[in-house]
Amino acid sequence: MNIGTIKQNDGGIFVGKITTLTIAMTIALREVHSANPRAPKYEVLALSASRAWVQVGALFELFSNGTGEAFLNGKIEDPSFAAPLYVSAFRQEDGSFNVVWSRPTRRRDLASEMAPKADDGLPPLPGADETVGVGMGAGTGAEAGLGQSSAEHAFAG
Repeated sequence: MNIGTIKQNDGGIFVGKITTLTIAMTIALREVHSANPRAPKYEVLALSASRAWVQVGALFELFSNGTGEAFLNGKIEDPSFAAPLYVSAFRQEDGSFNVVWSRPTRRRDLASEMAPKADDGLPPLPGADETVGVGMGAGTGAEAGLGQSSAEHAFAG
């Protein structure tokens, strides 16, 4: 889903807007100069309510497996967000970028995949139907090892 556009202004700075149902921000990209090949290509800056530029993320340059075409990928984060905003920016013919949003895919839960299935045809394990009588949650008051409560007598009406 396209949520914004970034264009290069007359000064050569990439500036744009990102708009969703809950976010409306003006952003700018500042190129990162680093010898580290794993460094981001751009820092993402957002214009705050006090009209100051604040760093809110980074974009890394990646290449499409199919076409080899370069695109930017990263996230925008702020304490006011419920979750990070994962974005990709794709260069257009006019030199601008279309910004699209994506939800990260969840990693598979290996523990649940390795757990035996309930319908695997095996009989239940011995003692699987028994409840544990020791420890937290096994009962209340004296049954749980907490002793007798005097509260019931103090609040009797």
